[in-house]
Amino acid sequence: MARAVTVTYRVWQTAAEVAAGAAELFVAAASAAVDARGVARIAISGGSTPKAMFALLADQSQPYFARVPWAKLHLFWVDERCVGPTDVDSNYRMTNEAMLSKVPLPASQIYRMEGELEPELAATRYEETIRAAFGLDRSGSPIFDLVLLGMGDDGHTASLFPHTQALHELGRIVVANHVPQKDTWRITLTWPVIDRGREVAFLIEGAAKAQVLHDVLLGPYDPEAKPSQLIRPASGKLTMLLDAAAASKLPAVGTNGVGTLELS
Repeated sequence: MARAVTVTYRVWQTAAEVAAGAAELFVAAASAAVDARGVARIAISGGSTPKAMFALLADQSQPYFARVPWAKLHLFWVDERCVGPTDVDSNYRMTNEAMLSKVPLPASQIYRMEGELEPELAATRYEETIRAAFGLDRSGSPIFDLVLLGMGDDGHTASLFPHTQALHELGRIVVANHVPQKDTWRITLTWPVIDRGREVAFLIEGAAKAQVLHDVLLGPYDPEAKPSQLIRPASGKLTMLLDAAAASKLPAVGTNGVGTLELS
C-alpha cells in the first residue's frame, strides 16, 4: 500500500532558475540540520541539473557558498555507475569537477561509492561506510537530512530501474542492481532508505520528462513500471523542483509558481 504524501512542486521558466532554487534548498536543509543536530548529511545524484546546482554552490561570487556549513557537511551519493572515479560517466567525477575541487569540504566528509569494485562488494562497502558514518548498529537505518533525486524518462530514480531486482529490496541500505535494459550494473541506495530522508526532492527538467512526470504523479500506481512512484517519504512531504517544460502536463501552479498534489 502506497503511503499518502503531499507533493509540493515549484516551477521556474529556465534551467538556471531551477539550479538556483535547488541551491537554495541545499543551503536551507544543510543549515537547518546543523542547527538541529550539529551535522548535515546529504545524499546527492548525478546529472545535468545537480551539476548546475553544484557549480552555483561552489561559486564564491554567488550568495550560496558562504551559507553552506562546509565544515559540518557530510556528503553521500544516491547512486553510482560501475566505473572508476575518473571515468567520464562517474557521478563522483562530475561532482568533484563542478564543486568538490573548489570548496572547503573536508575529504574525510566525502563518501563516494567505489564504482570500480565488483558491484556486490561496492554495495557492501558503501553500506558499511554509511553505518559507520551514522553510528548505526547492524539493524539501524540512516536518516539523511536531504536526498536529491532525478527522474529518467522511463520513470526510474536513483538506480532503481523498471522491473529490476532492487525494487524488491526492503532490508538493505545499499544494493548492486543489474540493469538489463542498459546491460550494466549500478550501485544504489534502496527506496526505503530514500523514503526515510527528512527532506526528499526531485530536480527535473525538459519536455522529455513531462509525460513520465505526469504518469508518476497522476497515473495508476505501478512502481514496477515507474519506480519513482516508490518515493513516498515517511515525512509525508515530497518536493519537486521543475522547469516549465517538465511541468507542462501537471495542474497549473499559482501566481507564486507553486502547486500541490495529494497522493493517496
